[in-house]
Amino acid sequence: MSEKKLSKATEKKLIDFFNNNIDPESFAKAIRELSYIIALNNITKNETRYTQKANLEQGFYWLSELAKILNP
Repeated sequence: MSEKKLSKATEKKLIDFFNNNIDPESFAKAIRELSYIIALNNITKNETRYTQKANLEQGFYWLSELAKILNP
């Protein structure tokens, strides 16, 4: 994996993101929940799709927001 430096603008956006939108702990929790749901969905062949819908939507939302910051 190559090491790249973030631009100052991206660093500022990330700091603002975690200061104003979601705290790092909640973001990490959302990523873990999303990962769990995706794995569980694949294992159970979509049986859990509806029971985890809110967590899935929230996880994808926060990942999308982070992606916008890293690569607008």
